[in-house]
Amino acid sequence: MTADALEYSIIVPTYRRRDSLARCLEAIQALDFPRDRFELVVVDDGSPIPPTDLVASVDRSLATRLVCARHGGPAAARNAGARVARGRYFVFTDDDCAPHADWLRAIDRWVTASAVPVAVGGRIVNVLADNAYATASQGIVDFLYEWFGDNSTPNQFFTSNNLVMARTVFMDIGGFDEGFHLTAAEDRDLCERWTAAGGKLQYAPDVVVDHAHVLDFARFNRQHFTYGRGAFDLHCSRARRGDATFRLETGRFYFGLITYPLRRPRGWRGVPLALLHFWSQVAYAAGYFFERARRGWTPKAGAARPSPGPATDEPGPLDRSDRGSMTGAA
Repeated sequence: MTADALEYSIIVPTYRRRDSLARCLEAIQALDFPRDRFELVVVDDGSPIPPTDLVASVDRSLATRLVCARHGGPAAARNAGARVARGRYFVFTDDDCAPHADWLRAIDRWVTASAVPVAVGGRIVNVLADNAYATASQGIVDFLYEWFGDNSTPNQFFTSNNLVMARTVFMDIGGFDEGFHLTAAEDRDLCERWTAAGGKLQYAPDVVVDHAHVLDFARFNRQHFTYGRGAFDLHCSRARRGDATFRLETGRFYFGLITYPLRRPRGWRGVPLALLHFWSQVAYAAGYFFERARRGWTPKAGAARPSPGPATDEPGPLDRSDRGSMTGAA
């Protein structure tokens, strides 16, 4: 396998989380997969001190590159990694995730078995079982994967901390939309554009990463408020693609989401988790309408992107060389 014919590029965006990144890099070095078939691209999203030493400590047998970008959010950081990556497939994960040892082997089985371009979404395991907020946040993702699991469901998506996409289609659809400056909904938008381009979404339960995202109530509330703000960006993106409809899911959906923890073998712990599922939707709705009011814009089909400020007055996602989700109303 030549240096220009790598099969997989693992792209990890990071921002001010050295300890988490160190654990992620350790797990990637422990992958049970031939080193000449994949590379690692770490993208620092404008941290005050780039993790140069951590990346330099990666075993030299693994082709590794650090890209230092100006701070633009995870969508821009992932695109910066994609621009320098050489693999036929881009494998995205986050700095607070630790892939299982057979991660790439499982990915390899799924992508080689498909006759059409496939985006593989793997399973995310919350390893902070004693943290109710982290457990509730992952439970919401688990519910969404189950609810939207049918490939005929247009709202199906995979989160970007365990996502694989063929390079050619990823580039053809413009990569992540860098107008999504927040850590929210950029993965939903990408998956929707992927399927619109004829790509297939494939859930792969044996493609596993462990996720360790420490949350307390304030962080949980802020996380889902931010997801709601991102939902407005998603609504705008859909409007530019010709669908400006404001949609709410059915009552059955929200009932299922809130009661999801009660249907798991958690005993009494299911009750506070159900309350957190309920509160997540309150915070989500507040974030959506906050962002909508802040921008003073009603999405219209085919409308150009409204400018939320000077920070977004930039070129499109994959045309620069100098750069180094959840649910509810949308």
